[in-house]
Amino acid sequence: MLLILARHGNTFGPDDTPVWVGANEDLPLVEKGLEQSRAMGEALRTLNQLPDRIIAGPLKRTRTGARLVGEICGFTGEVEIDDRLREIDYGVWGGKTDADIAESWGESAITDWRERSIPPNGAGWSPTVETLKANARSVLDSVTRDRNNDTTVFILTSNGILRYYHALLTQDAPSEEAKVKTGHMGAVRVTHEGRELLAWNLPPEAFVKALNP
Repeated sequence: MLLILARHGNTFGPDDTPVWVGANEDLPLVEKGLEQSRAMGEALRTLNQLPDRIIAGPLKRTRTGARLVGEICGFTGEVEIDDRLREIDYGVWGGKTDADIAESWGESAITDWRERSIPPNGAGWSPTVETLKANARSVLDSVTRDRNNDTTVFILTSNGILRYYHALLTQDAPSEEAKVKTGHMGAVRVTHEGRELLAWNLPPEAFVKALNP
């Protein structure tokens, strides 16, 4: 089967000041984010990869994005909402800028997360790393259990959550390579022999080329 993992589109416009957006910051997609969602749907349609299932996290940005992906690629089923795909609650970091966080926690705390996926101690992040890993493992196991060669599953979630899927799929130590930009996609080929990461953190046009060179 083909498993496609993607991050929702933009939640900030060109004149907005970006802040940390977690489970408690339920922002809608801005116009650019809507365009990115449609572009992901176009990528699936170009590749002739009509999903058998579309699964999304419960926040506005993932629910809306998944619906638009489905509309564009021709998916006629119901988008499944899975709470295990809810973005991390960034605790006291939520809603703050990098500058705000650096002033109180230091630049190294931000770097530890972005480059090594190490959450800060005492900032109130939840759920625990152990729970996030378990959620990623259980989602992967559940969507790949019943499959055949023609099955395609599309999952739309957030950057914090996708880091844990990357770690499972590559079996590498967390690194900056795990990051997924807004509106970017990855793909995994699942066979009886195992899971092969085909692409990661690619914009839709490059994603199409990677899967159909």
